[in-house]
Amino acid sequence: MTSLLKWARTAIQRGPSPVVQFPTSGFKVIKPSQILEEERFEQLKKGNYYPVNIGDILASKYQVIGKLGFGTTSTVWLARELESRQYVTLKVYTRGGTGQREVQTYKALSQGDRSHPGYAHVRTALDTFTIPHEGSGHHCLVQKPMWGSFRHLMYRNPSNRLSEDLLKSGLKQIFLALDYLHTECQLVHTDIKGDNILQELEEMSILDRFTDTEIKHPSARKSVNNMPVYASRRFELPQRFGRAVLSDFSSAVRGDEKRNHDAQPTIYRSPEVMLKAEWSYPVDIWNVGAMIWDLFEGKHMFIGIEPGGKGYSTRMHLAEVISILGSPPSDLLKRGERSHEFFTKDGEWNNQINVPRGMSLESSEERLSGRNKEMFLKFMRGMLQWRPEDRKTAKQLLKDPWLDSKM
Repeated sequence: MTSLLKWARTAIQRGPSPVVQFPTSGFKVIKPSQILEEERFEQLKKGNYYPVNIGDILASKYQVIGKLGFGTTSTVWLARELESRQYVTLKVYTRGGTGQREVQTYKALSQGDRSHPGYAHVRTALDTFTIPHEGSGHHCLVQKPMWGSFRHLMYRNPSNRLSEDLLKSGLKQIFLALDYLHTECQLVHTDIKGDNILQELEEMSILDRFTDTEIKHPSARKSVNNMPVYASRRFELPQRFGRAVLSDFSSAVRGDEKRNHDAQPTIYRSPEVMLKAEWSYPVDIWNVGAMIWDLFEGKHMFIGIEPGGKGYSTRMHLAEVISILGSPPSDLLKRGERSHEFFTKDGEWNNQINVPRGMSLESSEERLSGRNKEMFLKFMRGMLQWRPEDRKTAKQLLKDPWLDSKM
């Protein structure tokens, strides 16, 4: 029996978990010249990250066990709630970042009908708290641990693509989540991608082994201006996965308010966002449609890179959409503040750049054949429509014949 399992069983017998003593030596010290994780971001240079140390107890109840990840506005840690002995993740935000806004969004997520089947597929908050630090506060989000994302799953497959059955299963769960998000919470996610679709972790023994490994083989780390920076540690691959869960609501907005600001990852950007027309829930549907190509076909549907590698441009992206869907309807162009930059008054492409030839859903789809391919492409066209009002809703897509068909 491992030392941690002995500790866990003893804790169950005695009540609240004892504080674990983590090693203060025996770890690899990263050289100053080697850039480590969040050290690459300006926020660290400005001192805006909270200096979390493994072994710390936050909010007098959560002991930090190890680092799981990092981003431009937060670091994420595995921790254990001392009273209940449950594992949790702590998302510790930078000060002055998006923390307060995302915390408010998670409160809105909890206010919908929890009997809705999509509620189980939306990542929620177990708790929130604020760490006071040098005259400012760091918001913290407490959540249930998850294994990894659809992107991680994709790259564990030798073909770097999801199988058809896994894609169907995942999409059904994501459409349930979007139906809950759109109809119960009036929220638009705006940032749906493989990284933000997580797999629920059912094997708690993986978390026990993660903790044991941190004790026996402490994470590599370095100090930058007296700020600790740790190397992240990943969970091992489980024997079985739980539910797919939509996560990361840092960019979510109300869907019942008028808006036309830039949103979405560039390659998944919907026509109304590119044209700067008013947008709402249907941008998430377009987003899922474009993302499917990455997960299933192993390539981007749209890239928006101009010839010569000059980087992403909206006009190239629109040209690619025209190549696949044909010219946009005139009524959509009339709604867009930027339409005049790309189209004439008559709604014709202004030819600043050539529309690519030979692009189509049929030619780009390489894995299916016959009736199955026809059904799949019809399913895709339910999401990839110029007009947002022509796209199917999440609820309608759940009833799509291809998504419902058995392999």
